[in-house]
Amino acid sequence: MKKVAAFALTITAIFSTPAPAKDVKDIEHIVVLYLENRSFDNLFGLFPDANGLENAKNAPLQVDEFGRDYTTLPTVSDKRFPENLPNQPFDIARYVPLTEKHPDLTHRFFIHQMQINGGKNDRFAQLSSAGALTMGHYDLSQTALWQYAKEFTLADNFFQAAYGGSFLNHQWLICACTPEFKDAPDELKKWKSDTKTGKVTKDPTVTTDNYAVGTIQPHYPPFDSTHNETRLPPQTHATIGDRLSEKGISWAWYSGGWNDAMANKDAGDNFQYHHQPFVYYTNFAPDTQARKEHLKDKTQLFEDLKGHFPSVAFFKPVGSKNQHPGYATILDADAEIKEIVEAIRHSPIWEKTAIIITYDEFGGFWDHVAPPQLDRWGAGTRIPAIIVSPFAKKGFVDNTLYDTTSILKLIENRFELLPLSERDAKANGLDGAFEF
Repeated sequence: MKKVAAFALTITAIFSTPAPAKDVKDIEHIVVLYLENRSFDNLFGLFPDANGLENAKNAPLQVDEFGRDYTTLPTVSDKRFPENLPNQPFDIARYVPLTEKHPDLTHRFFIHQMQINGGKNDRFAQLSSAGALTMGHYDLSQTALWQYAKEFTLADNFFQAAYGGSFLNHQWLICACTPEFKDAPDELKKWKSDTKTGKVTKDPTVTTDNYAVGTIQPHYPPFDSTHNETRLPPQTHATIGDRLSEKGISWAWYSGGWNDAMANKDAGDNFQYHHQPFVYYTNFAPDTQARKEHLKDKTQLFEDLKGHFPSVAFFKPVGSKNQHPGYATILDADAEIKEIVEAIRHSPIWEKTAIIITYDEFGGFWDHVAPPQLDRWGAGTRIPAIIVSPFAKKGFVDNTLYDTTSILKLIENRFELLPLSERDAKANGLDGAFEF
């Protein structure tokens, strides 16, 4: 655990400092801001005193399919990048600035485990659709995210809960579980490879014992009608929403573009249906009171901040503002998060609030730290997590081991809820980030 040098924050006004919390019970509101597809080294590898790229100099080099070190990294299918990038991390902004989009990268459940390769993390470039791009990183020092990390607490040992992509890790955020797909079609259990090179291009969406690990649309609307042929059956596993409702604790999942999606309107913001985890569950089926009460549009978040803000809130940016490679820029998402954080900081709830800004998963980007093997499902690659709160340690880098289910553990500790699975029962609950 390290202290980061103090600095003058320029993105927000000066606020009165409340008395330190005696314990987690002093937190009245927990807000989770959930961004997309970035590893820790990709965004915070240059952060002072964090376990970043300075410590990655002796990390294993990326290797080809025969286990030989690449001389130069595989090319990126984007002419803005050169064809002979050295086998090492590089600054993406030399070729694609923070204001522009770059290609998406492979981020799938089984392939991710192959990329990690027993902790060597040396097969990311080999098994990526974007080649060298997986080794890229940014300098975020002029962004709001970086400034929040400098003012409050940055967790540099925080891992995505499960291997692979967004669908599965959104599920782990709310249920600490992997959804089941009984009697899944055999087609969803197949591997696919390039016929010329033999390179794996797609791994199974469903495991042989019928767990859904790849992107799949929900049974209930809204869903992507272009992938309507196979949808996941309704799920019944308990969620953190169910646990909160059982005790009469207010909560909401706010999402950019939700109202338009419910009205079947295309606002051009690239709404992502599989980023709406509660929609997959019977308890939140259309016309249920639970859906009406708890699943809301971003616009309602600002209304609720004027009064009656829930005890627990999740916010999911719409696709064009979530930082996902391929369809969102770094700075558009940065502005989205700044808008939400500053609205909270200027609201009546601020002095009793803890905000966790984090990511669903690695998005195909390399990170030099070997993830812990917690169980069959993960943990996956290290991702950024920033704790913004009057109760958070100031200018602090927290080295405590966390994963996505640590967010659930914090909520469970605060509101005395039963765990959802063995994983969140054993997780550290972000205590290291607070001045308790």
